Amino acid sequence: MRLALGLSYLGCAYEGWQSQASGLTVQDHLEKALLEFAGHKIGTLCAGRTDSGVHGLRQVVHFDTHIERDLNSWVRGTNAYLPTDIAVQWAHAVPSDFHARGSALSRRYTYLVLASPVRPSLEAGRVGWVYRPLQLAPLQAAAQHLLGEHDFTSFRASSCQALSPVKNILRIDIQRVGRQDGSAYWRFDFEANAFLHHMIRNLMGCFVAIGQGLQEPDWMLAVLNARDRKAAAPTFSPDGLYFAGPVYDPQWAIPAFTPSYDWLPGQSP
Repeated sequence: MRLALGLSYLGCAYEGWQSQASGLTVQDHLEKALLEFAGHKIGTLCAGRTDSGVHGLRQVVHFDTHIERDLNSWVRGTNAYLPTDIAVQWAHAVPSDFHARGSALSRRYTYLVLASPVRPSLEAGRVGWVYRPLQLAPLQAAAQHLLGEHDFTSFRASSCQALSPVKNILRIDIQRVGRQDGSAYWRFDFEANAFLHHMIRNLMGCFVAIGQGLQEPDWMLAVLNARDRKAAAPTFSPDGLYFAGPVYDPQWAIPAFTPSYDWLPGQSP
């Protein structure tokens, strides 16, 4: 039997998603919990890996098992062995040809930034931070240059293992959420067929420079066309980055949302 699980997690304490020798990753903790609950070793495959410090609103994994349990038992039983900052949200039986990564039509990320003269406290680790205010119009103009299929080499980490730097960005939505006194949360929502390693964080570095008036919106196009990582801004903090999850064909009947979506400020498009 093949099962899919929806997972949410706070990434502050973990070395990313993918299993490491240290055992300090989200995948390591999930597979340890599944072993305790199911009584046999279970290997999981995820929809999208996340780096150290990056959070998950709706990670989707699949695995095969011979153990037959009620779907709600997979949720409650697995959660009993997980740390409090990782939680299975739902379990769903899927056909044997479903693949958490391969069946995804697109993937979504959300980045939260606090623009404020004062650093975050309660939100520490959960938002990125910039000292100077941002301006919406330049950000939206810069985003238009990125839509569609492009070579995103300029926004690719040197350690990226993707076979091609060409990706198709389907949507970028930018919202300001907060008071009009200069301090505000900013929400950036991205959707693409796939993303390169550090692609969102490198894009955010450029967005921040443009939003603060340090660069013009057309600079984003120049960076994109350069196809050179040195042309872009420094990689931005992982603190405010959330994997919002994959998009699947309705045929799989995979739950589309988790309660964690409603925790973030702003409206999810």
